[in-house]
Amino acid sequence: MKTSLQYEVFFFVNLIVPYLNKHSSGNNLIMKHIVLFALAICLFQSNFLHSKNGSSVSFCNDETHQSNVKTAINISNPNSTTVWMSPGKAKLEWSTENIPTNKTIQFYLSKDDMVVQELGIFTNTSFIDEIKLDPGMEGDNYRVFGIELFPEDKYSIAKFATSMFTIKKVPRVKLAVVEDTPEKPVTRKTFDGRSINYVKELNVSAENIRINLWDHGRKDGDIVSIYLNGEAIVSKYLLEYTKKVFELKLDSSKPNDLFLYAHNLGQFPPNTVSIEITDGEVSENIILNSDLKSCEAVLINVNK
Repeated sequence: MKTSLQYEVFFFVNLIVPYLNKHSSGNNLIMKHIVLFALAICLFQSNFLHSKNGSSVSFCNDETHQSNVKTAINISNPNSTTVWMSPGKAKLEWSTENIPTNKTIQFYLSKDDMVVQELGIFTNTSFIDEIKLDPGMEGDNYRVFGIELFPEDKYSIAKFATSMFTIKKVPRVKLAVVEDTPEKPVTRKTFDGRSINYVKELNVSAENIRINLWDHGRKDGDIVSIYLNGEAIVSKYLLEYTKKVFELKLDSSKPNDLFLYAHNLGQFPPNTVSIEITDGEVSENIILNSDLKSCEAVLINVNK
């Protein structure tokens, strides 16, 4: 196919020149040369314009070629095997094509293809961690979307969507409930090198109590002491058949230990004493035995 310039040359050579040769005379020779010169100038201008336009088209084509360089994003983490934990922190890993490292990429988290969290805008460093997930994320069908920001070619923007993955809730750490267990009172185990054996525990309704003390069985010269919380309330007392009355005040903040201490064995060991304890409402009778190696005792608690 002929170009417009070829048509112009064809027209000049085949039509104009023969016409001038045929109709030119000696008198018109100068005019002939003038016309040929004018036509030559026209052809030159036409050729110059064609060349200029052709160069301009070539330049535009180069620009179009440069702007059509394709960019791409590929997110490798998360993928279909990934499990994120929420609440917690997640990481992203990706690679790109034809996107400079100083460019930025925006990432979104979606569930069932609906955006549920904007993960952030990051420079193209191929890796980011410490992304804080919003609380409440749980289940399957999560994706991460990445999109190129401010591309060189606004008609070609790199985008990528990962495969679906799972987010699980971090199991709650069940805190051990430490119950306030009242300390068990420390009871006296020994006294003056003798073991103490508790035979009974009583509860009374008042701090002030009364005890009646007498010899249990036959009178055989038993000499005893009675201790309350390590303090002698009856000291080296010779037991009689008749009751001896003593007034005591208990400590309401702790169990009170009342024990029998034998100073001898009498004629018929061990030493045996009968004790009646009363708080004004209720009375309790107790028999305590003691020898030179051990003492029997009773614990008395005051009801609060």
